[in-house]
Amino acid sequence: MGIRGLMSFVEDHSNEFFTDLKLRDTKIVIDGYALFHRLCFSSNLDLRYGGDYDSFADVVQKFFESLFACNICPYVVLDGGCDISDKKLTTLKDRAREKIQMAHSLSVGGSGYVCPLLIREVFIQVLIKLRVCFVQCFSEADRDIMTLANHWNCPVLSSDSDFCIFDLKTGFCPLNSFQWRNMNTIKGTQNYIPAKCFSLDAFCHHFSNMNKALLPLFAVLCGNDHVNLPIMETFLSKARLPLGATSSKGRRHHRILGLLNWLSHFANPTEALDNVLKYLPKKDRENVKELLCCSMEEYQQSQVKLQDFFQCGTYVCPDALNLGLPEWVLVALAKGQLSPFISDALVLRRTILPTQVENMQQPNAHRISQPIRQIIYGLLLNASPHLDKTSWNALPPQPLAFSEVERINKNIRTSIIDAVELAKDHSDLSRLTEVSICNTNEIFVKYFTGYKVLSSILVHLL
Repeated sequence: MGIRGLMSFVEDHSNEFFTDLKLRDTKIVIDGYALFHRLCFSSNLDLRYGGDYDSFADVVQKFFESLFACNICPYVVLDGGCDISDKKLTTLKDRAREKIQMAHSLSVGGSGYVCPLLIREVFIQVLIKLRVCFVQCFSEADRDIMTLANHWNCPVLSSDSDFCIFDLKTGFCPLNSFQWRNMNTIKGTQNYIPAKCFSLDAFCHHFSNMNKALLPLFAVLCGNDHVNLPIMETFLSKARLPLGATSSKGRRHHRILGLLNWLSHFANPTEALDNVLKYLPKKDRENVKELLCCSMEEYQQSQVKLQDFFQCGTYVCPDALNLGLPEWVLVALAKGQLSPFISDALVLRRTILPTQVENMQQPNAHRISQPIRQIIYGLLLNASPHLDKTSWNALPPQPLAFSEVERINKNIRTSIIDAVELAKDHSDLSRLTEVSICNTNEIFVKYFTGYKVLSSILVHLL
């Protein structure tokens, strides 16, 4: 995630941009997505045969036990569904294609990094078992993590380079230098974990005391997950930044260095942005300016106050509230009882089916569970007034459809999947938690004959 090449760039200047920490006696806000990926890929787990879940659970437990031994109080924040604006769809599709190639490599005995399908669920189960405080955000968690860490004046633990851009009061600790397996002691009694902390002040000082407010513009110009405009190449070439190098890593590092040196000459983002636009054709300037300004806002404080959730169980997200979703759905999402798959289906009427290691010449294994998802989609159709059905009434009767981005051979395709239109007495999502197990069975008997047992799966999903 974040800005490609930035993390390796700052780590190449570790002595200048990082300070050594002996982490103990503190709260810490943890990027849950980054953590479970790191633990999965750095623990010699078998990624080829569907999930070495027992070993993974053991690693997660040992990680948190190391924190507890140092009196470090963790608060884990998990990403939810995709952003309502869907502005990362292109990035998400590119990453889905990359995962398919890695999954194929693993399936034929090669290397690759693809999380087994239930890694996230196992991670959450261990958090619950150990009573680690956690929350699942309604959409992406980065801004919420930054806002919570600044409220509590504690560090962030992640591997996302976006945290090199956020103005964090207590800093950002990269996961790859967080030595939780090498716990030490002070004077034989006080345990601590050796770590490194990124200093934004040192970073900006290195570039002529650059204004911190310029860093969000740097991120979007460099190309983060939200912005990847081909027209920005026009600016980069005309500004004569030092981009030349032979290796991929070298090109990225030269671009990062060139942009930072160029931006350091400006007093504020407005002045710098005006100078960027001068290099672009006049017809494109307004649209590009609007997109860049919108993307820069992703590095500002969040309106969500996660401290309220951790202290009194209240999760208030304006974007979620504006959708008019049932209260129990919002609570279940925040507690991780509902998968982000549900919020994507609710908000975007689209899901991206996760990649797994399998025979790439065969249909993807998600096909077998498609009838279950069709019933879930039918239940979700009446979830919220934002799902506009007026157009359906004006047209001839037709199936109500959702989109699924799925693997076809070694590529992806968006397939249109019809939702099962449930009877009125079965389709009120706001009252679903009041429905008895017997009535839930009736839904499956009526709409999915022969699979009565799958009603129990729905109860776990919804």
